This record gives sequence, C-alpha cells and structure tokens, in this order.
Amino acid sequence: MESAVNPAILPDASGQLAGRPLEEWNAAYAKVESYFHALRIRNKPLLGQLVLRVLERAQRRAPAELNRSATLLAAEEMDRTVTEWFSEVLQVSPTNTDQTLSTRGRLALLLADMPGKWQDQFLRPGPWPEEFTSAMRETFFRAGPDFQLSKMTPRPLDLGPITTLTNLGRLPYFRMVLVWTLFALLLVVVFWLTHGGFEQVNARLLLLIDWFRQNG
Repeated sequence: MESAVNPAILPDASGQLAGRPLEEWNAAYAKVESYFHALRIRNKPLLGQLVLRVLERAQRRAPAELNRSATLLAAEEMDRTVTEWFSEVLQVSPTNTDQTLSTRGRLALLLADMPGKWQDQFLRPGPWPEEFTSAMRETFFRAGPDFQLSKMTPRPLDLGPITTLTNLGRLPYFRMVLVWTLFALLLVVVFWLTHGGFEQVNARLLLLIDWFRQNG
C-alpha cells in the first residue's frame, strides 16, 4: 500500500517545504479550503484529503517555479484538478470546449445537489453512480450553452442638482452670487440696527426735533 505521506514533500532541514516557507503553504491551504467550502464540502476528513491532494500537486511544481507563490500554484492546481474531474464526469473534453467548463461544472454541482446527495463522489475517480453522472450531465447542459457570465458596464455617476447647477452657464451663476451678496448685506443692516445703530438714529431725530422747538 502506498504511504499516505509522500517523503518527497516533507519539510527539509531548514524547515521549508518544496523550497517555500511553511507560512506560504499555510496560506495556500486556507485558500484551497475556502474554495471547497464554497462548493459546500462540509465533511472534514474528505475536505482535508482534497486540500492535501491539491497542495501535493502544487508542491511538485514549486521547486521548478520559484518565481511563483505557493498560493498561486495551489490555486492553479485546484482549478486544474476540478476542471479535469468535470471533464471526466461530464464527458466533455477540456481542449474542445470554452473557458466556462469550470464555471458551468460548479453550477451543475449545486443544481444536482451534489453536496447533499453525493458529497463523497467529489473529485473521486470513476466509475461513479449512474444517478450521479446523469444528474450532473443533465444540469450541466441545462446551464448552457445559453449560460453566459454577466458583465457590468460602467455608468457615469449621477451627481444630481450639482450637475444641473454646473450646466446652467455663467449668467445664472452670477445671479446666484448677486442674490447671496444682497442677502448678506441685509443681514449686516439688520445686525447694525439691532446692535446700536437704531438707537443712534433715534437720538439724532430727537435732538433735531428739540432744536426746531427751541428755534421755531
């Protein structure tokens, strides 16, 4: 029986694994695990086996590709592993199909309720139960060929009244400034009258009246 642990990918004397720090493989493990969680793989022993299978493939590439991070290698091997499995289950050649095989395959998994009914079949080599393959193929072709990835087209921002005010031209802008200037002057006059200005005018009027009385 083949050993469950491949001695070629054990940490070396420096504590590195396949020429990379263990922290890198930790991050790669978390990324692959999150991906399988998104596919609703909840069985922990199965999940651990699947993640280690992907990381082993990435670790075999790592010594020859030192310019690529362990996380990137693991992501590529994860997508390749899943796509190859979809190709076998769905009997669709990955070289003769479009780039949506992986996307449509994941959608077929959810439509066929693989996580609920056949979680133990995920990434397992064939043969598979006939009911499982039939459900996968039926939902796969239901998802295409009309299935398309949605694309969002950027739209200009609507700034509301600010845009309208900007587009009015110089004359309305001048009028607005004039109105605000007159309003400010009115506030100054009111302030002056209510803080001593009115009393001074009233006193001068009284003096003028007294002068007319005395010299009238």
